[in-house]
Amino acid sequence: MSAFAGFGDGAVEFYDGLLADNSKAYWTDNRTVYENDVRGPMLALLADLEPEFGEGKVFRPYRDVRFSADKTPYKTHCGGYAAPFYVEVSAEGMLAAGGYYAMTPDQLTRYRAAVDDERRGEDLRARLAAAQAAGLTVGGETLKTRPRGTDPDHPRLDLLRHKGLYVSRRWPPDDVLHGPRSRDRVRTVWRAARPLTEWLADHVGPAEQPRR
Repeated sequence: MSAFAGFGDGAVEFYDGLLADNSKAYWTDNRTVYENDVRGPMLALLADLEPEFGEGKVFRPYRDVRFSADKTPYKTHCGGYAAPFYVEVSAEGMLAAGGYYAMTPDQLTRYRAAVDDERRGEDLRARLAAAQAAGLTVGGETLKTRPRGTDPDHPRLDLLRHKGLYVSRRWPPDDVLHGPRSRDRVRTVWRAARPLTEWLADHVGPAEQPRR
């Protein structure tokens, strides 16, 4: 595979069109653009980053519509990951992130226990502050109130509300997206996210395997 040279000139336009016409006919007519300008470059990007961040994979472009009221068949972005790091390209440009997008019940139990501990909880807050100082945004679904049994005056209530926790940065479509410097953007974000991902790995860890 050749080195990453940027996403193709048709990448953003492809997703603009898909937003307007999310149909099999559009996909079939424009599949070559997807393969050459989107998926191929994403694979090359992940391959370039693999020595530092591990093996990467590209998500399937098809939506799971079995339990969704929205029956449009295709995702309106291309996502790639080298867990727990993530990158996507869409009509809105490029996004790079690191962390846990959503935590399972067992992960949430461990997460909340760690945040409740003053030393570990304040360490997490410091790592998030450093990520924000580096230009990243803290994200993740949160509870509207607070976890059951939590003191309403808990000093880290804002962190305890999180059901997912990650940091990210987004860039609108620009010339950099279509050149090799977009790889540097992703690498910079993933490096800045590493203190958070290390904290999550140390204190939360992977989801427990379901019993068979």
